[in-house]
Amino acid sequence: MESRPAGLRMSSAMLWAALLGLLLGSIPFGLVLTRAAGLGDIRSIGSGNIGATNVLRTGNKKLAAATLLLDFLKGAVAVWLAGALFGPETAGIAAIAAVLGHCHPPWLGFRGGKGVATALGVFLALAWPVFVAAGLTWLAMAKLVKISSASALAGLLVAALVAWLWGGWPLFWPVALIVAYVYLRHHANIRRLLAGTEPRIGQGK
Repeated sequence: MESRPAGLRMSSAMLWAALLGLLLGSIPFGLVLTRAAGLGDIRSIGSGNIGATNVLRTGNKKLAAATLLLDFLKGAVAVWLAGALFGPETAGIAAIAAVLGHCHPPWLGFRGGKGVATALGVFLALAWPVFVAAGLTWLAMAKLVKISSASALAGLLVAALVAWLWGGWPLFWPVALIVAYVYLRHHANIRRLLAGTEPRIGQGK
């Protein structure tokens, strides 16, 4: 008789964690910062996304760095808060929801960014070795090939591998789902990478 109320409480906790992740993840920092700086609507230039890579196309490196940091932090905070408020079992749900919120903010017609910075933030909150491995891979690839999408995709792939090796299935499943979804968000980039037409950091789309 006691298992049903416990199950209901867990379902409720998962739901609240998902809502928290979606809410925090959907804050469009790239759009807010560029508008506050008088640079207009970031969605009207480059790829049309609200992430740091597109903010960099305005030529303002400080704004791009601030966007990267804030998009990263909102993912980490969503997971940390969910774990503290609703229990550690909800962290994976909050992580996925935060990335989905960034990619599909309801306030912007569900058209947001591609989720890389927010994914790195949730990786830090879920397990720091996953974040470190992904971040170092991203930085190394960015220095080597100077292509943002290739660097991000490489870092994500390493993140999934480290998640499996470090935490097994409980850690792997949310990380793998996030990685798979962010890969889907980069489908156009992947096509350009295969065709050799993907622009370098700070150029083109």
